[in-house]
Amino acid sequence: MSRKLAAIIATGAAAALVIGSLIALAIGHTTPPKPTSAANVTPSTTPSETPTTTPTPGTPGGPDTNTPRTPAGDPTAAAAAGNKKVLFFSFDDGPDPVWTPKILQVLAKYGAHATFFELGKMQAAHPGLREQILAAGNTIGSHSITHPQLTALPAKNRRHEIFDGPKSKCFRPPYGASNPKVRADIKAAGMVQVLWDVDPRDWARPGTQAIVNNIMTHAHRRNIILMHDGGGDRTQTVAALDKALRLLKAQGYSFPAMAC
Repeated sequence: MSRKLAAIIATGAAAALVIGSLIALAIGHTTPPKPTSAANVTPSTTPSETPTTTPTPGTPGGPDTNTPRTPAGDPTAAAAAGNKKVLFFSFDDGPDPVWTPKILQVLAKYGAHATFFELGKMQAAHPGLREQILAAGNTIGSHSITHPQLTALPAKNRRHEIFDGPKSKCFRPPYGASNPKVRADIKAAGMVQVLWDVDPRDWARPGTQAIVNNIMTHAHRRNIILMHDGGGDRTQTVAALDKALRLLKAQGYSFPAMAC
């Protein structure tokens, strides 16, 4: 082979290599990239929703937390119609021959009325007090017969405590412990469940001024205030009621009984 021919062949081969490279490069730019596998993608983390906390009933042996009252069939509606500044005092666990008359005296001093949620066993032991409460313009609600936690009772016992307790249109479950079965029995007995808005913890005897401060801080128009005329020494309750009514009356509040 002559040198001239060899040079021509070499030049052609080089040109072919260059053209091949250019074609390969062009193909690489027009081919789409390979999709990333979903298994290799780290998913974004979405924060889970914080669950809503449901108020829990008070622990047995002491009264209950500030559980909102049930609005259906509200026995405060008529007395609180319009924009009246009204508060509803209520007293549990009586009637008591020592403390109930003292509370009635304080209420009368300020032209106030209240609703007394009574226990059947206390009513039976002190029958004359029911008439005394009603004669003073107050109302009476049922607080069961023996103050059990109704949600923990068998159906027969639960119904006995609800149906055979003090006669009323209103029922306050002990400890505020309620559930659909309790509410259904209350309704079947012809009553409406009534809880409260403010618990100044007078049952714990924290001191007269502590009870007053709690009422004055937390009570607002149309609130139901939970206090006690039974279940132990209520000296602080009586004294705190006197102070609170004086202060609240000066602010323009009135104190009707609930329609029970």
